[in-house]
Amino acid sequence: MPNGVDPNKILLTGENPFIRLSQTDDGSFSSRTSFWRIIFSPGGPGHVLFIVSELTNNKPRVYSDNIAMTRWLQRTLETHMHAPFGDDSLEVIEAEFEKYGDLRSYWTESLVSSEDEITLTWYDLGEPFVSHTPPGGSDNPYGVYTVLIPAAGARLTLNGRAASGKPVPLDRGGTPSSTACLAFSESWLAAR
Repeated sequence: MPNGVDPNKILLTGENPFIRLSQTDDGSFSSRTSFWRIIFSPGGPGHVLFIVSELTNNKPRVYSDNIAMTRWLQRTLETHMHAPFGDDSLEVIEAEFEKYGDLRSYWTESLVSSEDEITLTWYDLGEPFVSHTPPGGSDNPYGVYTVLIPAAGARLTLNGRAASGKPVPLDRGGTPSSTACLAFSESWLAAR
């Protein structure tokens, strides 16, 4: 990177907080979410929540305010991150999104559709750190820069019902983390 400029192509920039809850520490998840607030992408800006949980009868659901951006995201990043979320035959449920909180104590993302209200809350927040994976540096052909803020606690609700399970501690290259993180200042890259 001459002069600190990354030569790769920027695909999107925004946020991608996630919650993965487990009943045990063995790595199997009872609930999994991938939330996106995208500022820039080929599909435009917008929000999308991918969710699978006992609250959804273990079937993936997709909520968004920009279907073009959602379909682009499914065909590129999500198909490599969690294949069931990359299925672009899933119905996209129209929703409105809101955020609130104070990163000194908690953060909440919420959505309302014609039938559902969902909240995702991260709390007991840890020390932020920067994570960087270059394109092709893992099983994913894309690369990412992100500021991760791990959460020891997380809560997921659908229409007032809370998902069971908890975040699991996770080591990321020697840095304490969790299976529930706020992922801010996130930029995804592709090799030129």
